[in-house]
Amino acid sequence: MGIRSFVTTELSLTEFPELGRTDLRNLKKGIDEAFKGFTRNYGEGIEDLFIPLLRFLVWFEKLMLATPWPLMIVILCALVYAGARNWVLVVGTATVLLVAGYLGMWEDMMKTLSIISVSTLICIVFGIPFGIMMSKSNRTQAIVTPILDIMQTVPSFVYLIPIVMLLGIGRVPGLMAVCIYAIPPVVRLTNLGIRLVDKDVLEAADAFGASSRQKLFTVQIPLALPTIFAGINQTIMMALAMVVVAALIGVQGLGGEVLKAVNNQYLALGLFNGIAILSIAIVFDRVSQQFGKRLQKHSEVIHG
Repeated sequence: MGIRSFVTTELSLTEFPELGRTDLRNLKKGIDEAFKGFTRNYGEGIEDLFIPLLRFLVWFEKLMLATPWPLMIVILCALVYAGARNWVLVVGTATVLLVAGYLGMWEDMMKTLSIISVSTLICIVFGIPFGIMMSKSNRTQAIVTPILDIMQTVPSFVYLIPIVMLLGIGRVPGLMAVCIYAIPPVVRLTNLGIRLVDKDVLEAADAFGASSRQKLFTVQIPLALPTIFAGINQTIMMALAMVVVAALIGVQGLGGEVLKAVNNQYLALGLFNGIAILSIAIVFDRVSQQFGKRLQKHSEVIHG
C-alpha cells in the first residue's frame, strides 16, 4: 500500500490538474459563439463606421497610381529634401524609385506607400493626443501603458482573427492591423517627451501667466517635438514591418508579392520586393531622423 500510494502521489505531481476536455471544449465554444453573435449583431454597423476611411484609402491609392511617374518621383524627392535637406538622400530616393519601376514594381510600391502613409497619419492623429493625455495624468498613464504593452507583445496573427471576423478581408482590416501594431511608439514617446520638458521652463511660463493650454502648445509640444518625431520614426518602421502580415488579409503591394514568393518559392521575386521594402524603410528612417535632428537644433537655438 505504501509503494502504491507513493507512485500515485508522484503521478499526481507530474500531471498538471487540467480542466476537463469537455469543459475546455465548452469554454472555447462559448467564447467563439459569443464573438460570432457579436459579429452578427454589430459587424455590419462597425463596417459602416469604416466606410469613410476605406474611401479615403482607395482615393489616395488611386491618386498615387494615376499620377505620372516622373511627377511622382519629383514630388517624393521634394518631400525627402524638405524633411532631410540632404541631396545624397534625394538622389538615393530617386534611384530606388527608378530601379523599382524598371523592375516592374512601381504599382506595388505606390500601393505600399499609400497604405504606410495613411496608417502613419492615423497613428499620428490618434497617438499624439493619447500621449498628451498620458503626460497630463499618472492615472491615465497607468491605464494606457498595459494596453500599449499588449498591443506590442501579442502576436499580430492573434488580433487578426477578430479583425477579419468583424471586417472581413480587404484594405481596412489590413490598415487596422498595421495601426494596432504601429501606434504604441508614438504614444509612448509623446508622453515621454512632454514629461521630460525642463521644469524651469514650465515655471518661467507660469511666471508669465501662461494657461495650461498655452504651456502645452507653445512650450511643451515644441520642446518635445524631437522625441515625438523619434516616436513617429519608430511607428513608420513598425508599419513597414507589418506590410507582409497585412498581405495575408488582402492588402496589396510589395508585401503581397513577398507572400506570393514565399508560397511559391520564387527567390528572385521575394528578393526584389524585399529589397524594395527595405529601401523604403531606409528612406523613411533617414528622413524622419534628419528632420528630428533639425528640430532639436532649432529648439536649442531658441531656448539656448
